[in-house]
Amino acid sequence: MSVRRPVAAGRFYPRDPEALAATVDALLGAAEPDSSLRGVVVPHAGYAYSGPVAAAAFSLAPLPERVVALGPSHFVPLDGCAVSTADAWTTPLGDVRVDQELRTAAIAAGCHADDEPHASDHAIEVELPFLQRSCGPALSVLPVAVGRTDPAEGACVRAALDAFVLVSTDMSHFLDAGSAQERDRRTATAVVALDNAAIGDGDACGASALRGTIEHARRAGLRLDLLDLRTSGDATGDDERVVGYGAFALRAQRGVA
Repeated sequence: MSVRRPVAAGRFYPRDPEALAATVDALLGAAEPDSSLRGVVVPHAGYAYSGPVAAAAFSLAPLPERVVALGPSHFVPLDGCAVSTADAWTTPLGDVRVDQELRTAAIAAGCHADDEPHASDHAIEVELPFLQRSCGPALSVLPVAVGRTDPAEGACVRAALDAFVLVSTDMSHFLDAGSAQERDRRTATAVVALDNAAIGDGDACGASALRGTIEHARRAGLRLDLLDLRTSGDATGDDERVVGYGAFALRAQRGVA
């Protein structure tokens, strides 16, 4: 079996399984039932920095057992979308099965199979322990690295995959706290308004995946609600050079189950 080994354990989150489980459980707290939930947008920094913001989304329930995880390719230039060819991704909490049915559907929708964008990237890996503690051993995921795509292309890929969607993205990078907060509020307003044209590449490291998900939400009659918005300065007290974090819930329109 082909297994993708963790590259962020011990840096972004605890390497020890018991410590990792305790950390995630403490962040999650009590789950809040939300039958309208169709997906989440969550940050992907170290848990000490963005964990509480991510938990605002992961603590919603129920989280289904099949998840399409969309993240940026931080280190490898990428056009389009690349799916992992591994049979499983592992974390200190164990293996997470890669959903072969979803992978086949993604390739049919225009994604290509390529492990290089995933090999050293943390964006999707850091979300898996949250899913493992929330969903249990039946969890299966499709990791998708999203490169340069237009929103319509991203929406079409998303529409072809009948599963819960997770978008892994941080927001503004390395501004002072006041400038970051202003930019991130503007970006959050655009997300909630489903205005993907108002989100530039510099507004989020996962901007392509975010814009595609917004376009999918607009076409499918879904909404995106802001759950939390902070910067790394809220955790560190250093406001000179911060990274922005936001959490959003992708939901059915009110009155639709």
